[in-house]
Amino acid sequence: MSIALPAAMPHGSSRETTFGSPLHERGLTDGDLIRRVARRDADAFELLYRRYARPVFGLALRRLGDRMRAEDAVQETFAAIWRSARTYRPERGPGAPWLYTVARNAIVDRSRNRSEPPAEVPDTASAEPGPAERAETSYVSWRVHRALEGLGGNERDVIELAYYGELSQSEIADFLGIPLGTVKTRTRAGLSHLADLLEGDLQ
Repeated sequence: MSIALPAAMPHGSSRETTFGSPLHERGLTDGDLIRRVARRDADAFELLYRRYARPVFGLALRRLGDRMRAEDAVQETFAAIWRSARTYRPERGPGAPWLYTVARNAIVDRSRNRSEPPAEVPDTASAEPGPAERAETSYVSWRVHRALEGLGGNERDVIELAYYGELSQSEIADFLGIPLGTVKTRTRAGLSHLADLLEGDLQ
């Protein structure tokens, strides 16, 4: 995945370091970084981007089903973070859930504004899977998608972040601002419910 930093971040933004140590070596929390972004600290913004661009992309791709639209959603997410970082209030919770909310809103907006370009007929034969293979893959994806929609929101979030965002359980806990044990419990319950839903779909 190749995603450039949002154009909303001006080149003249400050590059903060303390005692000569690079920002990425100082173990700052997400909330610390968001507060620095609010002060237009470009290094903090870049580090926040590196931490969360991949999981946000994975979540957007799962929700939108299109790579280019998912990349657009990532851009919109981080542009929104740059614009609205001043609205973050640490007393209301950790930074990751706030960021996740911004990402979810960007994905929803991208879904609402969907516009499909006209299809073009290729000049040469495609190396892509044939109609039968695509139909099988699409059917499996559709079944999983439908089953995921049948889960409760809490269970669905942790499974999407794990399998589409490729986050570890510890990263999911940090991302959602919940205990690691809660992530494990929701994952076990969600996978069990997902298996039941998929099995029921075959009957």
